[in-house]
Amino acid sequence: MGIKERRTKILLLLFLFSDVDLAPVTLDEKAQKVFDLSLNQKTKSTLSAMVKEGVILKTSQDEPAHVYCLTEKGFDDLVLNFPFFRYLRKEWDDKWRILSYEIPEQRRELRDRLRREVAGWGLGPWHRSFWLTPHPIIDNLKHLVTGKEEEKYVQAFESDHSFGDRGVLIEKVWGTTALDKKYRELFKQWHVILSQDKEKTDKLKTVVHDYVAALRQDPGLPKKLVGENWIGFEAFNIFKEIRNILLSQ
Repeated sequence: MGIKERRTKILLLLFLFSDVDLAPVTLDEKAQKVFDLSLNQKTKSTLSAMVKEGVILKTSQDEPAHVYCLTEKGFDDLVLNFPFFRYLRKEWDDKWRILSYEIPEQRRELRDRLRREVAGWGLGPWHRSFWLTPHPIIDNLKHLVTGKEEEKYVQAFESDHSFGDRGVLIEKVWGTTALDKKYRELFKQWHVILSQDKEKTDKLKTVVHDYVAALRQDPGLPKKLVGENWIGFEAFNIFKEIRNILLSQ
């Protein structure tokens, strides 16, 4: 499904197989197959570590039941990789965050590393070396760079939007027209998948794979910026309908 890291898979599974209420999810054979997981010793150790960390909660103590849910801390970790989910549950504070870095060419590896580490934070390129996001990532950024060489090259700001056409800004920074097109292509892919003569679990695995690929490109803009009818919100609702159909007996 394009995600190798076991911890991220588990966080994503618990959200996509639940909903915005973070209801408990049973890690049964279907869930494991869809997310390319198996309850081997490595996975059990990861689950145990995540419980201790407070990012997930085991809601059933009956062995060998494996029923877990995301905590608020786990949700906050998830949206660093998949920012689209944040404003399904929370309201935007109307603040913009601006990240600026000027890292010398001879320290290119630092620049590339920083870009990789913030890649999922909903940042979009505003101007050269200036990145913009509506997500509250300042504390995460401090934690990321404090005490490292990158720290001396990084500046971050929080701001209100005083004036200017926000629609023009959003299109320039995040390319929402192109993203809309990708979601429409995704709907066509889902239609083809559902019409295939395959097991329901196999279909759902492909649906999830394609959806995760789309989510990685969605900066998770709040409704105040993209409107109630933004196609990303529609895609989430359609995904839930497909999930419920394919998980039914």
